[in-house]
Amino acid sequence: MTGERPDAAGRVLLVDDDAALLESLARLLRPEMEIRTAASGRGALDALAAEGPFDVVVSDLKMPGMDGIELLSRVSRQCPDTVRVLLTGHADLRVAMDAANLGYVYRFLTKPCPPELLLLEVRQSLERARLERDRRELAAMRRCKALLQGVVRGFSSLVEARDPYLAGHQQRVTALSLAIGRELGMTPRDLETLRVAGLLHDVGKVFVPADLLTRPGILREEELSLIRMHPQVGYELLKHLDQDWPIAVIIRQHHERMDGSGYPQGLTGSFITQGARILAVADVVDAMCSERPYRSSLGQARALEEIEQNRGRLYDERVADACLTLFRECGYSLTQSTQKLWDFGEDSLDSSHREDDD
Repeated sequence: MTGERPDAAGRVLLVDDDAALLESLARLLRPEMEIRTAASGRGALDALAAEGPFDVVVSDLKMPGMDGIELLSRVSRQCPDTVRVLLTGHADLRVAMDAANLGYVYRFLTKPCPPELLLLEVRQSLERARLERDRRELAAMRRCKALLQGVVRGFSSLVEARDPYLAGHQQRVTALSLAIGRELGMTPRDLETLRVAGLLHDVGKVFVPADLLTRPGILREEELSLIRMHPQVGYELLKHLDQDWPIAVIIRQHHERMDGSGYPQGLTGSFITQGARILAVADVVDAMCSERPYRSSLGQARALEEIEQNRGRLYDERVADACLTLFRECGYSLTQSTQKLWDFGEDSLDSSHREDDD
């Protein structure tokens, strides 16, 4: 088995028991692609085991020991993404056609094959291999998105099951956050990050005793401290996600305030990521508009007043202004449908209340 590695457009394995023909084919293809050669079917399988998979396997039909059809049928089982090409004489066309019909062979070429035709066919086979690889990667991405959707929905449901007063809260906060993000011109990638962070922003409350979440009346300071741990707990649960996908950081910071009065880190201004600034505003609005075990809804007007009075001090000015515009000029409503929030990857896209409200 021989081969050289240029800056190749693909990896091709050539199989033929005729050493002179094998070398001639390799010389023809080597300037454009990485070439490996094998003098028998068994040698080709050894090459697959040691260096595979290959993008394309080109095999002669008649070889001692293991013929080309048997070899390519094994390749089809071991490496289904590998494109398989069979070289055959005119007398063996029926055999080659049967192999193609069985799915073992993508193309078959008759010998002697003009060099320019062989080069063209291998180029097309490499393109097919690339397209098949892209198709499988896309399918894998879709499966991952479906899995992510299920995990996010499960965590969100778990939080709401422990605190019935939070039913729908994370979805409404997410919907408002996305509307604010669009108003601010966020990119689709950043909106997708914001979506997942919003749906999971209270996930850390799964470690807060349920009676603290649902108890009416005023909580003691040590009990409030337990509740205020939930952003950090959420961060610890999700911090091992891709670092280029700052969901955990947004969750940890969604209770931070521009003047440093928030928690858990007491961050100020530019140290708070944009996603967290958006979540902070959306979280406060929905919390103040929602029923709580210790108070009735404060209403939309009071919630928007809170945002307006504290824009620039507690809340980012641009985020606050975008939120106020949505409600006062665009007719935004917290009661709008949140169903599309689960379609990942698709366009859907004060002292009078306790701090655990938001």
